[in-house]
Amino acid sequence: MSDVPRIIPTRLRGPILIEPRTHRDVRGFFLETFRADTYRSLGIDLDFVQDNHSRSTRGTVRALHLQVDPGQPKLVRVARGAVFDVVVDVRRSSPTFGQWESFDLDDELNRQLFVPVGFAHGFCAISFEADLVYKVGSYYNPAAERGIAWNDGQVGITWPFDDPIVSERDRRNPTLADIVDSLPDW
Repeated sequence: MSDVPRIIPTRLRGPILIEPRTHRDVRGFFLETFRADTYRSLGIDLDFVQDNHSRSTRGTVRALHLQVDPGQPKLVRVARGAVFDVVVDVRRSSPTFGQWESFDLDDELNRQLFVPVGFAHGFCAISFEADLVYKVGSYYNPAAERGIAWNDGQVGITWPFDDPIVSERDRRNPTLADIVDSLPDW
């Protein structure tokens, strides 16, 4: 069996949905979650500088986050549970600016999502608990952090819960229209 992951087409140009090869037997499973030369051949040629891990309870929305100057590409996966994962195109000159796409990520298929610079990212935990782990291509910089309202009506994300758990900080995020002029033209 080849260990080269399978690429699954996405609607938006930029994000890359990856299904690593999982080797299962009576003991459990094994998979490579990252290998620089393989991922480089898939179009992900980065020196990741930081790993992050978050745990969320069912119905929690963490969204929508991005960094500017220079941006922060991410490679995300679910280590435990399941999430409804979302990206929003915030590249001002993109023909799909303001559009969103969602992906089901879980600990069964072990799919990963590469979120390039120019996309806001968020997710909703749909299992009892969900652990999201991700590599980033630049260090966290509070001065470069931006957020978009998780319920921005113009973006129009259809979240899996009507009344999700959202942090106070994320509830205060502005709409995309409110921050568009402050975004770089990636």
